[in-house]
Amino acid sequence: FNAGGACGYGNLYSAGYGTRTAALSQALFNDGAACGQCYKIACDRKLADPMFCKPGVSVTITATNLCPPNYALPSDNGGWCNPPRPHFDMAQPAWEKIGVYKGGIIPVMYQRVPCVKKGGVRFKIAGHHYFKLVNVFNVAADGSIKSMDVKSSDSDTWAPMARNWGANRQSLANLTGKMLSFRLTSTDGRTLVFNNIVPAGWTFGQTFASKLQF
Repeated sequence: FNAGGACGYGNLYSAGYGTRTAALSQALFNDGAACGQCYKIACDRKLADPMFCKPGVSVTITATNLCPPNYALPSDNGGWCNPPRPHFDMAQPAWEKIGVYKGGIIPVMYQRVPCVKKGGVRFKIAGHHYFKLVNVFNVAADGSIKSMDVKSSDSDTWAPMARNWGANRQSLANLTGKMLSFRLTSTDGRTLVFNNIVPAGWTFGQTFASKLQF
């Protein structure tokens, strides 16, 4: 199983995130709770060297990874992702929308914004017989998930799925081969139910795309 970064999204192109992505410093990443959230970022003209700043433009990125701290270096000289510093390690095409790449590091202004995604929420199932890991991705609006529940076709009860790491939720129940439904609540409190989104006879490594979206 390819972990695919600290959020577990794997290939960012096939996951629908493209190149408008960034790894967030620990202060913003929030132990993976920020996976999937979107931020609008612009160069801060008041603080930046004008030579490296593209004025009047912004770019919206999705948080897809963690930029790990480097405590061997000071936070203002190499340890850019050290706490408590907010930092976006942006994919080069996203970065070049707002700044000149050789500038390396530029001060930015940022704000959380709703995510716009094509198609519905998607679920990728990994793990093994008694350990299911479901990666939830392509989430619009708030972008991140507060809670997730699973229900199998032979049960009337929703069972909570704990967040394991990144955007991955886990279940220790024996769900192998059963038709599955998921219930998601986004971090802004909206709930969607994905009835029978996973057909009976599914296998590990498969991805299931829904038509529902926040």
